[in-house]
Amino acid sequence: MLKDKKLFLLDIDGTIALDTKLIAGTLEFMNYVLSIGGKYIFITNNSTKSIEDYIIKFEKFDIKVDKTSFVTSSYATALYLRETYDDKKIFVLGTKSFIEELRRFNVNVTEEQDDDIVCAVVGFDNELNYKKVENICELLLTRNIDYVATNPDLVCPTTFGFIPDCGSICEMIGHAVKREPLYIGKPNKTIVEMCLEQTGFSREETLVIGDRLYTDIACGINGGVDTAVVFTGEATKEDLKNTEFKPTYSFSSIKELYEEIAF
Repeated sequence: MLKDKKLFLLDIDGTIALDTKLIAGTLEFMNYVLSIGGKYIFITNNSTKSIEDYIIKFEKFDIKVDKTSFVTSSYATALYLRETYDDKKIFVLGTKSFIEELRRFNVNVTEEQDDDIVCAVVGFDNELNYKKVENICELLLTRNIDYVATNPDLVCPTTFGFIPDCGSICEMIGHAVKREPLYIGKPNKTIVEMCLEQTGFSREETLVIGDRLYTDIACGINGGVDTAVVFTGEATKEDLKNTEFKPTYSFSSIKELYEEIAF
C-alpha cells in the first residue's frame, strides 16, 4: 500500500530537519516523490515562520518548493481568523513573522491592549518576553474575548534536544487565566482536508508523516488517511505501546521510509 501513495504530508521539525540541518534521507525521499508524479506538502505546526520564510529556508536545503508546498499552522490560523472575525481586531502573541503572515491575509492584528479587541491568538514565539505574557493574561482576565492558539505541541525538537513550543506557552498562560485556547493546527483534520482539496489526490493516495503522535499522527487519523511515525523527533518506539494514536506505519527515520517505499 505504501507504493500506492502519491500525496505526502510531512511535518518538518523532527521529521525531515532539526534546526537548519536536514535529516539523512530527506533529499532522496523528496526526489522519489517527484519521480513518481507525486506531491509533497509540509504541514508544520511551527508558527514562528511565514510561508515566505519557509520557502527561503527550503531553498537552502535544495528542496524544490513554492507557496503550494506548505500548509502551516500560521496559514490555517490566518484563514480561521479572517473567516471568523472579518476585520475585527485581534491581539497577537507571536513572532514578527507570524504577525506579518496574519496581516498578509488581511487579519486586523495588534500587539497593543486596544479597547475593541475581540480575540487573542497565541503562536509558537521564540521571541517571547515576559511583557507579552503579562499583556495577554491581563486581556484574558479582564475582557470577555475569544482565545485561539496555533498548535498544542508542548516541545519543538532541536539538535540538542527540545525547547518549549506553543502548547507549553499556553499551559503557562493557562495557570494564570484558567482558560485553554481553541487550537487551530494539527491535530485538526482541517489541515489534511485543505491539502486534499488543493491537490485533488484521494485519501487512499495520501500519507501523513511526522514525529509526534498527538499532533501529526492524530491529524492523519482525524483526516481519515494513513500515517507514518518516524523516531527522529519527539515520539519513541516505547510510546507506541500506550498511545491512542496508533500510526499505520513506523520507521526509525525518513531514510528508512524512503528505502521501504522506493525499492
